[in-house]
Amino acid sequence: MAQKVRNKVAWVVFVLLAIGIGLYPLIYIFATEDFGILMNKSNDLLSNTVWKIAFYGHISFGGLALLVGWSQFIRKLRAKRLNLHRNLGKIYVISALVSGLCGIYLGFFATGGIVSSIGFISLGLIWLFTTLRAYTAIKNKDLSLHQGMMIYSYAACFAAVTLRIWLPLLTIILGEFVLAYKIVAWLCWVPNMIFAHLWVRKKGLNLA
Repeated sequence: MAQKVRNKVAWVVFVLLAIGIGLYPLIYIFATEDFGILMNKSNDLLSNTVWKIAFYGHISFGGLALLVGWSQFIRKLRAKRLNLHRNLGKIYVISALVSGLCGIYLGFFATGGIVSSIGFISLGLIWLFTTLRAYTAIKNKDLSLHQGMMIYSYAACFAAVTLRIWLPLLTIILGEFVLAYKIVAWLCWVPNMIFAHLWVRKKGLNLA
């Protein structure tokens, strides 16, 4: 009984974090360029049209992916509302691909130089790969591979949440934003992938 309660609490926290950070990009619509991560970007970069399109594309579609992605793990939704599950899945896939591609481009301009760039570009590539694998798997009716890759895909997507948890904490602890950002470029997603791997193994999903 205690384990079930803990699982329900963990699920509620997980969903609330996904929704909260999923809605977070709305702040940028009404904020000035002196808000959030934009405060650490140069004027040249902020005036670059391609970069700005990629930035807003990344956070907007990334937020949408966060907002709908968690629903894909609700068993009752899959069992009773399969069409809704599929439609939400399509929204997630499109959003993840757009946000992932934009994220890879943005990675080349990441604060902190090559360490941050490699971290975020790697995250983007993993997100794209696992999302595409999940999509092709379900098209081929490989349910086990689909479920496993969706776990990895959303774990990559959830890096948007873990980044916003770790970054302020590390900035306070280290007393330096850039160093904290370099670490978070990896810390925001590597533990997520480890958790996803353990989850996939626990469920006994075949990813071969």
